[in-house]
Amino acid sequence: MTPGSNIPLAAARVTVDVSAPVRLDVSGLLLTADGKVRSDDDFIFYNQPQGPGVTYRSGGGATPDAITVDTAAVPPGIEKIVVTASPDAAGQTFQGIEPTATIRNADDSGVLATFTPPQLGAETALVIVEIYRRNGVWKARAVGQGYANGLAGIATDFGVTVEEPAAPAAPPQQVAPPQQVAPPQPTARPAQAPATPTVASMPVDPRLAAPPAPAAPPAPQAAAPGSGKINLDKGRVSLQKNQTVSLVKGGRPLLSQVKMGLGWEPAYRGKDIDLDASVIAFGPQRNHLDSCYFGKLQILGGSIRHSGDNLTGEGGGDDEVITVDLGRLPQEVSGLVFTVNSFSGQKFTEVAKAYCRLIDAGSGEELVRFDLTSAEPQTGVMMAKLIRQYSGEWEMTAVGEFVKGRTVRQMVKPAGAAL
Repeated sequence: MTPGSNIPLAAARVTVDVSAPVRLDVSGLLLTADGKVRSDDDFIFYNQPQGPGVTYRSGGGATPDAITVDTAAVPPGIEKIVVTASPDAAGQTFQGIEPTATIRNADDSGVLATFTPPQLGAETALVIVEIYRRNGVWKARAVGQGYANGLAGIATDFGVTVEEPAAPAAPPQQVAPPQQVAPPQPTARPAQAPATPTVASMPVDPRLAAPPAPAAPPAPQAAAPGSGKINLDKGRVSLQKNQTVSLVKGGRPLLSQVKMGLGWEPAYRGKDIDLDASVIAFGPQRNHLDSCYFGKLQILGGSIRHSGDNLTGEGGGDDEVITVDLGRLPQEVSGLVFTVNSFSGQKFTEVAKAYCRLIDAGSGEELVRFDLTSAEPQTGVMMAKLIRQYSGEWEMTAVGEFVKGRTVRQMVKPAGAAL
């Protein structure tokens, strides 16, 4: 399809998925004849995946996010459903990462049309296609309208405003994680009608926060400690807390077996400490799939295996090893969190030299290492996580967060929150 072109829909249920070289966030808005949403129920996205006749499906980074429209279930007052997309990374534009929307028959996945908007540049969000009703017939139109102010611009144009609690004015500062603060209210566009529905009660998408006004480029500065992403091209990597390494070497992802070795020593001579290493597998919605630990040495068809329980931490080298065959993991697995918990109830302040390291199972080469440099009086710690990217590559992030948890079951909830 080309911008502005349209096709009649040969299927009553259609799915629009949007792919790109990077992960995208895809949303859908149900609009009336005046081009506005009726209420918060008409904005469909990852935090509100279902609406009247429209559903959102997350690809979890492994496949594209998608919006499905059941035209027979769309309310009579809705004239069109617009499908939007924006890069998952904050502030990233579509320059060089042109997305492609694929319109499919939702029942058999047959392709009805595709559309790639041309000549994109500074846009940080797009209305990419729309499914609309004309004289009783449902059609699809290629749009490709870009916004330089992200999803906030799209939301404002279609009558969505995101409110936050009143707060004292403060100078601009780095935004805290979404679970810690409410997103700011988007700046209204000049052409916006004065009266618009409010969606303050909906589960807010933090990416609706309006970006700050353009300013002079800041002077170059060093990355903050623990930030930044590195790869394995220069050999073994030693991570700091919150640092991420892409499991790519020589431009190619490591799709062979890897081992996560976890080790520790007692902080006080002669006092044995029974720590247990585990890995918790999650799906694209942070849904718990399974856990591999001393009581369940294999999960997911044997693609994850545990070496067995070490009751004391005595001896040099890794105390417990978890082997992960990245190439054999089911596609639904999008995240793995490696944890250590104190089954005997002792705190990590009684542990010395706790670490985890990622090893190439084929060569035995140590690829990544993360040493805990401090401890807290807790019984559990999330050491690291592996996240599958949209490209199929995996990234490892050092976590190092202490929580209350003596068993793997108690680690599931905080591990899911850490993804």
